[in-house]
Amino acid sequence: MFLDQVKRNPESTAAEYKAGGSWQKMSWRAMAERVRRIADGLVALGLQSGDRVGVLSSTRVEYPLVDLGIVGACGISVAIYHSNTPAEVQYVVEDSGLAVLFAEDETQLAKLRHEKAKMPALRKVILFTGRPGPSDGDWVMTLEELERQGESHRQADPEGFDRRVAALDPEQAACFLYTSGTTGNPKGVVLTHKNWCYEAEAVSRVGIFQNDDSILLFLPLAHSFAKVIEAAWWHLGATMAFAEAVDKVVQNAGEIRPSLLPAVPRVFEKVYNTVVANGTSAPGVKGKLFRWALAHFERYVEARQAGRSYNGVGWSLAQKLVFSKVAKTLREERLGGRIRVFVSGGAPLSKKIAYFFDLLGFKVLEGYGLTETSAATCVNPPHQIKIGTVGPALPGTELKIAGDGEVLIRGPGVMKGYYNRPEATAESLDSDGWFHTGDIGELDADGYLRITDRKKDIIVTAGGKNVAPQNLENALKTEPLISQVMVHGDKRKYLTALITVQEETAKKIAAEAGVSFTSYADLSQKPVIRNAVKEAVQRLNASLPSYESIKDFRILEQDFAQETGELTPTLKVKRKYATQKFKALLDAMYDEKAHD
Repeated sequence: MFLDQVKRNPESTAAEYKAGGSWQKMSWRAMAERVRRIADGLVALGLQSGDRVGVLSSTRVEYPLVDLGIVGACGISVAIYHSNTPAEVQYVVEDSGLAVLFAEDETQLAKLRHEKAKMPALRKVILFTGRPGPSDGDWVMTLEELERQGESHRQADPEGFDRRVAALDPEQAACFLYTSGTTGNPKGVVLTHKNWCYEAEAVSRVGIFQNDDSILLFLPLAHSFAKVIEAAWWHLGATMAFAEAVDKVVQNAGEIRPSLLPAVPRVFEKVYNTVVANGTSAPGVKGKLFRWALAHFERYVEARQAGRSYNGVGWSLAQKLVFSKVAKTLREERLGGRIRVFVSGGAPLSKKIAYFFDLLGFKVLEGYGLTETSAATCVNPPHQIKIGTVGPALPGTELKIAGDGEVLIRGPGVMKGYYNRPEATAESLDSDGWFHTGDIGELDADGYLRITDRKKDIIVTAGGKNVAPQNLENALKTEPLISQVMVHGDKRKYLTALITVQEETAKKIAAEAGVSFTSYADLSQKPVIRNAVKEAVQRLNASLPSYESIKDFRILEQDFAQETGELTPTLKVKRKYATQKFKALLDAMYDEKAHD
């Protein structure tokens, strides 16, 4: 698929990336040359067909070159999240049986050195940037050195690359992607060449991507969402721009002016909360006008969710005087003025936030899939978006709702199985080829899927009531003060929540109240902050039946993060981990004396 693209558009720009402070371009031909050198270099190292080769890196231009180079050597690419701890890296290396590993830099190399004794089969590490240390010996080499070896090997066997590519079988494994491990050790999902070629073709038929798109990518390429974007790029021939870092996405967007931006819901939440926090705290008439317009927006959302229209002079003025200006600022000043669509995936997107972006004139195409289904299973098409759904199935994919509400998927995107986990594979893939997702959902008359929650996450209260915690969490996260939420209460008398606050918004609230603080931890525990969070929880509770309302909460002294273990690399809460870590806080909220 990639090589066909190279033949069709050899001199067109394939990739853009920043180096030395300026944006550089790489043509499809230049990309193919590097892919061949990397592939031949791996063969020169002794890589055999079917050997696993790891990639431990953030998203950068070298990543897809290496992905393709591994395939061109008849190897299997194994993606490892760059945010993983040394122990987590060691688990994937050993579980997948890696022979060779590409590491982004000396930070990632340090993780490997730390666990080297536990990874005896890992015989070579190849660095994208940085240099091997004096104690590394021949265990570590640079990508530049590998490509030089590849060039020498190619001279000795000039037809080797083409011969290997011609021998590839569509049913062969192309990569292992490890699940995010929200409930235990991650499992290696075996995805084939056929899986990715199907995904690329099916996504292109929906009309999300165009061959003249400029795509800004910052999502981790160890995740299936980014992988399907990568496959569609190779198939359609758009230009992929690699963001410098997650915190530079907006700056990079202003520089390269993308037309398509894939993102996880957390990004949309942050944009919404920043707009609302800045608008409501603006001084004088400007702030008063924004707060008035926001009140209209809240009524507009209520009406949309109830299936009603919302009109009137006030709403028309709010759109003209406030929201049109917000839209212009975001579109032209912040995002470069060329955004055609956003694609949202990796977790559920709050309806309220989807309505906000829709109001501003942005198309947000929410989709759904799992690592086990090569990411894209459903997606809203650009011409017919239904907010609150994840769209219909891709062409060629079947959906079915089981008797207990579980979503079942069958089609060419479904995995071959879990690596070395026959029992887990049999539990998830039935004899008729249906993959059991673990998600609860429903299909409407048009075949659009609505996901209500994870089967394992459904809370059954002591009173026997079923509650979907994600709905409550997403609703609370639309409050500008609230950063993260984990609702708790399985087999308990009532629901409680662990909550973290947005630091900048909390600082503004403290400043307005004349409250001083010394740190985030100190700020988070101030009565003025607790009262503001309490008001947010009460606003949510007012719209809920009693059994769904949050009766108590605790504000944590630090935000959830990947580094401290509460979040996955796609910024979803690891419920099992957080429940164990904060067990004492959670248990205290069910103390009979505290709730007499």
